[in-house]
Amino acid sequence: MFEQKTLRGEVRFQGHGLHSGKPVSLRVLPAPANSGIKFIRTDQDHHLIPARAECLGDTRLSTTLTRNGIQVATVEHLLASLAGLGIDNARVELDGPEIPILDGSASPFVEAFVEVGLLRQESLRDFLTVLKPVVVADGEKRLAVFPSNDLRITYAIDFPHSAIGYQEREFHVSRNTFAEEIAPARTFCLYRDVEEMRRQGLALGGDLGNAVVVGDDGILTGSLRYHDEFVRHKILDLIGDLSLVGRPLRGHVVAFKGGHRLHTTLVRRLLETPDAWALSRGRESLPSQLLRGFDRQKAGLLPGQALTA
Repeated sequence: MFEQKTLRGEVRFQGHGLHSGKPVSLRVLPAPANSGIKFIRTDQDHHLIPARAECLGDTRLSTTLTRNGIQVATVEHLLASLAGLGIDNARVELDGPEIPILDGSASPFVEAFVEVGLLRQESLRDFLTVLKPVVVADGEKRLAVFPSNDLRITYAIDFPHSAIGYQEREFHVSRNTFAEEIAPARTFCLYRDVEEMRRQGLALGGDLGNAVVVGDDGILTGSLRYHDEFVRHKILDLIGDLSLVGRPLRGHVVAFKGGHRLHTTLVRRLLETPDAWALSRGRESLPSQLLRGFDRQKAGLLPGQALTA
């Protein structure tokens, strides 16, 4: 639990980007301790882009990293898979501008990583442990992180569509919970929004095989994997975005109607508030009295209650 991990061997993927529609080959390889997650654009002179908040770019409908004008887009599912399995160090090589969407979930990544196996490394993990709340909001959208002794996520969404509606889930994020309860949840969209997204140059690679598409009369892509697959996918995206703090996070994140833009705003705000967190080896525990003291404030982030900072 406290040692860093990487992969035991190389894993390969082929596919196309959700938004660009461009074909891409991807390799995920082992990396040395303390090197973190790094993307390498092999079609751009092996340009390196670290998976860190300082490289954040566009966050419309996905998360993009950019450095010196070169980008890698839709990184959130792959990053969530690495973070969810506790993989600290990996070299990600790709020959295009976007991570392949595969089936729209994180399961293909998780299954391949589990099959190749994980390798414990000698260096210990540095956890970013939240010590006091950090809150961000955009209109009715609200997102906050509170002190916790592990990664815990409470997420609520509310869509004006009968097939989605209000959904709320909470998870203590562990390797097993991520692989079994979160990773299989697929990305989703409303069919009526597809034409506008494509006018904006987005969702060019989307189809009924890599997204849950919701039409006016219901789901167009067969049965759901979970009755609340929509909010579970939001949690998946959040885990990937949170990994951009650069270290495993120990905090309780509470979200209402968030998205990539607000997720990454929280990441930036947290890193810009150094007195709100400390680095630890993970063996230390925050006192339960401190943690209980934030329960009322957490409840204030959910519908029908006031947000307090």
